[in-house]
Amino acid sequence: MHPVLNVSEMNAVDAAAVASTPLDVLVGRAGMATALAAVDLLGGTYGRRVAVIAGRGNNGADGRHAARLLSARGARVRIVEAGGVDAIATADLVIDAAYGTGFRGEYRAPWVDPATPVLAVDIPSGVRGDTGEVSGSPLAAVRTVTFVALKPGLVQGDGLRLAGRVSVADIGLPPGPSAIDVMDDGDVATLLPPRRHDGNKWSAAVLVVAGSPGMVGAASLCARAAYRGGAGMVRLGVPGGSLSDLPAGEAVGVSLPTEEWSADALEVASRCAAVVIGPGLGRSASSAGEVRRLVAESPVPVVVDADGLFALGRVDGASAPAARSTVVLTPHDGEYGRLMGDRPGEDRIAAARRLAGAAGVVALVKGPTTAVADPSGRVLLGMAGTTALATAGTGDVLTGLIGATIARGVAPLEAAALAAHVHGRAGARGPAEGLVAGDLPDLVALVLSGLRPSPGGREGRRG
Repeated sequence: MHPVLNVSEMNAVDAAAVASTPLDVLVGRAGMATALAAVDLLGGTYGRRVAVIAGRGNNGADGRHAARLLSARGARVRIVEAGGVDAIATADLVIDAAYGTGFRGEYRAPWVDPATPVLAVDIPSGVRGDTGEVSGSPLAAVRTVTFVALKPGLVQGDGLRLAGRVSVADIGLPPGPSAIDVMDDGDVATLLPPRRHDGNKWSAAVLVVAGSPGMVGAASLCARAAYRGGAGMVRLGVPGGSLSDLPAGEAVGVSLPTEEWSADALEVASRCAAVVIGPGLGRSASSAGEVRRLVAESPVPVVVDADGLFALGRVDGASAPAARSTVVLTPHDGEYGRLMGDRPGEDRIAAARRLAGAAGVVALVKGPTTAVADPSGRVLLGMAGTTALATAGTGDVLTGLIGATIARGVAPLEAAALAAHVHGRAGARGPAEGLVAGDLPDLVALVLSGLRPSPGGREGRRG
């Protein structure tokens, strides 16, 4: 995981550092990191034209120090005071060191030829450090060098788009504990337990309640994803559906009546390690009551998506679901609006925290950055996604994968975030054009196989 520090947390790190490390030393380290990034972008320094937009604060000081280092290596460097010019006509590189994460107000960057690369120092000037929202007209960077840790404004909102490739430079300051982290590939091996040597198919069993008569596509995707995510047994129940009509596959059918099916589902859930409910379930009034009962009384964690979220209705305040076990809600923007009364906006971190706190659940808010929060305010971010995943059914795959990850023994917060990361990596591994949701379960298995160490020891019992 990679820590993310908000503005106040970063200010505390800086304040603690100044007590033991002179400010000019810290500026020197940050300026050196900036200069090295600039050399990397330029491919050399001699004769290169570099314009450094520098403000009056520490961000500007970092840029000015980088300017001195580049000049000493033969670059032709020009310092441009923030707000001092309307355009930078000729340059091989522009270094944006106007303002940092604490900037408030509206920043109007000078015009820069779109062909000229921009290197941002800490964060693109004009992007709010805590939210990623834009104030004014910032420059789009091809790369951002930030210090100590990532910032919320670099991983969500317009900041994610404007920052380009982000690298975190070590300037000798420990980030300390963080309430927000970004998932990475290493977390798969760290968080996902190896299969028990004495395990059997019920050790990681998942109940999927999804689909409706004649509409079993979403249910099939969800069940396949659970299996490919490592579930040992998937029981699939389609309320009102005939067992003969269930999709072909390894999932074992559960007969559920059209009405009052929650009691039967709860009986099956008692043998499972996780329950997934919602994709393709339909939105009848009777179904809504059964969804709420299953969520409330399930003896194991429940992942709720799609029509399951619709059944819950508003969940803020007194209407939040009272549940026996941990509940994971997985809304996209429209579903979030129904649950909370308004859409999440650009600040996905705050949105996930609002839902988690109001409903007492683990909340996964989907988007270019997927934010997962628990009621304590802990947040994990999935950033491996790709626009190829913006196609029907991919959310059903994610839901099944979360259920499988929980069933394998990962705590719900970490399971949801880990599944989002693997889901994103699977999407990136598929074809650049024409990816469909049905491709993803097999890709998930390949990603997990590549990121998990080879199993050792005796195999678990089969069957």
